[in-house]
Amino acid sequence: MLKVAVVGASGYTGVELIRILVGHPEIEICCVTSRQHEGLPINQVFPSLTGFCELICEPLNVEAISRRADLVFTALPHKSAMEVVPGFLSAGCKVIDLSADYRLNDQNIYEQWYQTHSSPELFDEAVYGLPELYREQLQSARLIANPGCYPTSVILALAPLLEHGLIDPNSLIVDSKSGVSGAGRGVKLGSLYCEANEGFKAYGIASHRHTPEIEQELSGLSGGDIRLNFTPHLLPVNRGILSTCYADMRESKSTQELIDIYHLRYGKERFVRVMPGNQLPNIAYVRGTNFCDIGLVSDQRTGRVIVVSAIDNLVKGAAGQAVQNMNIMCSYSDALGLGIVPTFP
Repeated sequence: MLKVAVVGASGYTGVELIRILVGHPEIEICCVTSRQHEGLPINQVFPSLTGFCELICEPLNVEAISRRADLVFTALPHKSAMEVVPGFLSAGCKVIDLSADYRLNDQNIYEQWYQTHSSPELFDEAVYGLPELYREQLQSARLIANPGCYPTSVILALAPLLEHGLIDPNSLIVDSKSGVSGAGRGVKLGSLYCEANEGFKAYGIASHRHTPEIEQELSGLSGGDIRLNFTPHLLPVNRGILSTCYADMRESKSTQELIDIYHLRYGKERFVRVMPGNQLPNIAYVRGTNFCDIGLVSDQRTGRVIVVSAIDNLVKGAAGQAVQNMNIMCSYSDALGLGIVPTFP
């Protein structure tokens, strides 16, 4: 059994990791940490875990955790992760980091959007954890930078078009909507029920921190420097991301021709489902799962293509993708522990 630790277990991503890992046949959770809830059983912090995981929340002690764990999930905020990841690696643990601290490969860009980085020497080693793009590199990785939720939905939506040179990379516009859990479990005014319920608003226009991550990966796919307009919105729902991506086509193709290209690209990928031409994704159809649903329409009138993707921000956008990355890193099947049917309605 692979022994894993969940560092930062009291957030939404932490509890989602535990929910998935307790059903994984090759995994033993040996440690969960929480500064805020130190000394409490994790099932008292999250009663949903009663009967599944009753480990005591421990303080974050790198040395003590490293003696017990083979692999560590760091579900910590950015900056907090970089303070402990080098220690876990030095102790011989593999690390899957769910913060933003190792997603960008340029220190200057990271520090422009976040803060000073204390271990930039790990940038070159960290593998960006999007299995559909970097499966081979993930197999031998020691440090995986789990992608952000918005970037996952956008990159998977646009990758086939950029790989085939079918769209003008200078024309990209991305409009994304996220459930409130994307803001984390900490108390924030904008996430309060009365602030979010029955509302729908844009935020972070031209300034959201996921922008350079999206641009970095799309630039790699296109072979050139991409700059795009990315506008996130807050939906009054718990879970889910719906991203709508617009681009000018370089050559005319029908909706079905483009769908065929997506089927060819993702046909062997367990967690990408390409919708038929008469269907478009809905966050209700991926809830609680590691799926990314993609649908598209070729607008012959305007010469644009509109691609829509849907994910659960806590699963394919965070914990589920982290477990998928662990599976690849440890030579398990991608789907091990992730065979979850979406809940509906």
